[in-house]
Parts: sequence; C-alpha cells; structure tokens
Amino acid sequence: MKVKSLLPLFILFLLVFIQCKKDENSPSSPKKSSPTNILGSNDKKQEHKKEERPDVPDVVIPRKDFGFYPWVYKNTDSVSVKNKKEFTGKALYTILALNRLDQAHIGNADTLVVPAKIEEDFLIYSPFPGHVSSLENVKKFVFFSYPIQGFGVYEYGNLVKWGPTSMGKKKTPTKKGLLFANWKKEVAISTVSDEWKLRWNVNVANFDGIGWHQYAMPGYPASHSCMRMLEEDAQWMYTWVDTWILSKGGKTERAKGTPLLVYGDYPWGKRRPWKKLLDAPEANNIPEEEMNQILEPYLPTILKEQENREIVLQQVQEEKKAKADSLSAITNQFSPYSN
Repeated sequence: MKVKSLLPLFILFLLVFIQCKKDENSPSSPKKSSPTNILGSNDKKQEHKKEERPDVPDVVIPRKDFGFYPWVYKNTDSVSVKNKKEFTGKALYTILALNRLDQAHIGNADTLVVPAKIEEDFLIYSPFPGHVSSLENVKKFVFFSYPIQGFGVYEYGNLVKWGPTSMGKKKTPTKKGLLFANWKKEVAISTVSDEWKLRWNVNVANFDGIGWHQYAMPGYPASHSCMRMLEEDAQWMYTWVDTWILSKGGKTERAKGTPLLVYGDYPWGKRRPWKKLLDAPEANNIPEEEMNQILEPYLPTILKEQENREIVLQQVQEEKKAKADSLSAITNQFSPYSN
C-alpha cells in the first residue's frame, strides 16, 4: 500500500524533472544567453571596436614623495667625485633628461638637479599625467610643452614615454598649435646650414622645415624652431611615429601622420622651470584636468584625421590586392602552362 500511495508522487516528480531539463536546454533560457544579446546595436559596435585595439596596458605613475638635491657639478668635493663615478647608464640619462642636457653639455650647468633616489622607471619623474581621458580614443599623440621643455607620448590616453627637449629660442620660436608628422629620414641636412646633420629627423611642418630630431641639448631652448631630443629618445620616436600617406607620385596628401601639439610659453629671463624641482618635486606637473582643457579644441580635428587615415589605409590594402591580382592574371595569360 505504501508503494502504491507513493507512485503518483514519483510520477509528478519525474514530470517536473523532465520539464526542468527542457528549460535548461531551451535557447530562450537566461542562463545560456550571450551577453551581447542584451546590447543595443550601438553597444555592439563599440564592443567590436574595443576588441580591434592593440593591448595597451594602463599606465599608473605613482606620485612618490621623492625629493631632489643640487649637485654643483664643477665642484671637486667628495660628493661630486662620487657622483661622476657612479652616475652612468640609466642614472646618467635620468640626470641629463631632468636638466635638459646631453652629455657633451653637462658642464654647462653649474648646478644639476639630482633625484634623491634614482628610480628604475623613468616615467615616475614625468611632469605629464599618466592617463588623459580625452585621449582614450586617440591611437597615438605627442604633447610638447614649451614652458617645461618636455614631451609626452600617449597611446589611447596612456603615457608610454616622456623626455626632454630643446625647442626654438626666443628669436626663432617653434611653431605652436596642432601639427602632424609628415616624412622622416635617418639623417637629414638642415635647411639653415648644410653643416648641421639632423639624426632621426621627423618633419612636422613641411614648408617650414620644422621637425623633431637629435641635436645638441644645452639645457635651455636653443634651436632654430625644431624640437631637439637626446639620441636615444629621437631614435625611439623615429621608430614609433606614423608618417603621412601620399598619392601616387607624391603630389597630394591622402592621410596625415601622428598628431602632436606644441603648447605654452617659455618663461624667458626667469629661473629655468626644472630648477624649481629643488623646492617642490611636483613643480612642473601638469594635472590631467588641465591637459583635458588644453586638448579639447583640437580633439575633433585629431579624431577626424585619425578616421580618415584608417579609411585610406584600407584603400591602400585594396589597391595593393587589386594590383597583385592584375599582375597574376597577366602572368597566367602568357604562361606556357595556362589553358
């Protein structure tokens, strides 16, 4: 009797179990729904666009409580002797960069700004923000600051490099505003003097002959309007930059290269900005909010030119494929093995 009385309950349990398995395998089940199914069409496009981006890690620059001390370079005391012996390689680069000098001109400065501790990551000393939200959709961008004689390199809003520069002197200032990289050449001859050889030259104002390149870094703005760099920085930038795309024959420009912005005014006749680091380590820092405000007027043009470049690059690929197909067809036509 007990078994008979339990039979209806067993049948009911079996039916419920079968129905649950059906629901579990059903395409309409929430458990099996793909996350993209609940997105609108615009959201799908945005998600696809993010997937196409290269993996650029977020850069976080810790604002450590580090300090700087003055090194009277020409002095022959025990500190100077010790520093000259120990500061080599990356440590020497750090000191040169912070003082806007190359090794040939290190004796120009009576007093050098030296970090109390040489950090392994040079980005820690950056005056530029580690992340700039307004640049998150910009593939590549370079910011040149006239006031602090430095440049910051960004990829999708993340700072990937910074370094010192010597820009145009007072009589021959560097052209300000939004510019784009044009052509590049490993060794270019200056238009001012054919004796000046500009290594790792990247032109940014074709008719004005302005570019960034390696040249003497004396510790102040000294160029004839170009943006001078240390050798290792100029070579890195030369490899990293995207140049313009020209039409067949090079008569017209189809797409612009990497955008850059030259901004601000140098404090002529006043204390050199990097010397202020001796009083306050954050003296040259540019906050992200300020950077966003500076960039705001230029972003529409930057994004427009970036979009055009992507279209042109696609066209170039299609043109190359069409040319290859055409040559292949001609080859097959005259081949003794063709039908």
